[in-house]
Amino acid sequence: MSLLGLRLQLAPGTCLLHTKSLLSSSRRSLHRLRCYARPNARKNLTLQQSVLILPTRKSGTLSNDSAAPPTTWVDRLPKSVRPYLYLTRIDKPIGTLLLFYPCAWSITMASYALEVPWTTPLTYISLFGLGALVMRGAGCTINDMWDRNLDKGVERTKTRPLAAGDITPTQAFAFLGLQLTAGLGVLTQLNWYSILLGASSLSVVTIYPFMKRVTYWPQAVLGLAFNWGALLGWSAVAGVANWSVCLPLYAGGICWTLVYDTVYAHQDKKDDVNMGIRSTALLFSEKTRPILSALSASSMSLITYAGYLNGQGPLFYGGVALAAAQLARVVWTTNFDDRPSCWKGFVGCGWSGFWVWMGALGDYATLFFAASG
Repeated sequence: MSLLGLRLQLAPGTCLLHTKSLLSSSRRSLHRLRCYARPNARKNLTLQQSVLILPTRKSGTLSNDSAAPPTTWVDRLPKSVRPYLYLTRIDKPIGTLLLFYPCAWSITMASYALEVPWTTPLTYISLFGLGALVMRGAGCTINDMWDRNLDKGVERTKTRPLAAGDITPTQAFAFLGLQLTAGLGVLTQLNWYSILLGASSLSVVTIYPFMKRVTYWPQAVLGLAFNWGALLGWSAVAGVANWSVCLPLYAGGICWTLVYDTVYAHQDKKDDVNMGIRSTALLFSEKTRPILSALSASSMSLITYAGYLNGQGPLFYGGVALAAAQLARVVWTTNFDDRPSCWKGFVGCGWSGFWVWMGALGDYATLFFAASG
């Protein structure tokens, strides 16, 4: 107990000691003195409680975080698992969706071309959805292991588990082993052609975090990794990839990634300059808006061309049109000097991927119901 607390506790008690001689003569006097002591005692209790609940920062987290309200659903889980979940960014599902959508495009377009029963796309959509969740988390772990020292100097990333010291690199490496094992478990559900094709993407995933140190185009490398599902989804359904369709779809996805990840990179451009991190946000600078407009047009054109080669119907092109409108809205309304606006634009880019998928799914559903009728 602090000296201040002790003194505050003794003050009202001392008053009561002085009144012992008066107890036999006057109850009313004692009552008045007690009324004087009680408010002071309550003040003392209030002060002590306020001192006791003050949290202190330790290793980047609140050491008394039971007093802090949860900010995400992860904060409601046991403390021992929180750093690992935050490492995977599971509380921010947009990253998983951006990895999943190219897989969904390819699976649905292959199912449409081959006229397979509905159970086939449902099975592979489920497998690839799980795979996207696991491998996006693994990619985040790899990224943070590479960047733990850089992240300490960036305002937005300095509270990440490795940068904040909530887990050690050794613990993160062991966790990565579990993530890759789970990812391998999903991959082995596919045919051998797809297993080899999927495994070949791991090298691109691994080198991506290093690219921001040596080139202003790390977003292009991310595009190579994040759109691998445009190749893999088709081979999972058909046994082999139809390269005439998959390559323009893959290229369109890469251009799409350049758009959304450049918007994302604008959040940290001031810190990136200080830390020596490179990005297309810094490269494009004041020309970001016209360059992203051109990349958006390229993305939608390539995806449209892939649909044309695949014989897609009008619903697919309607979906692409909605996706193009969404990208145009993001590019022209985002304030690239405002972090919340950049995050909103980044999330908005994800909706363009959703609309492409809905267009392809609409074509497949039309085909399926026509065959059933």
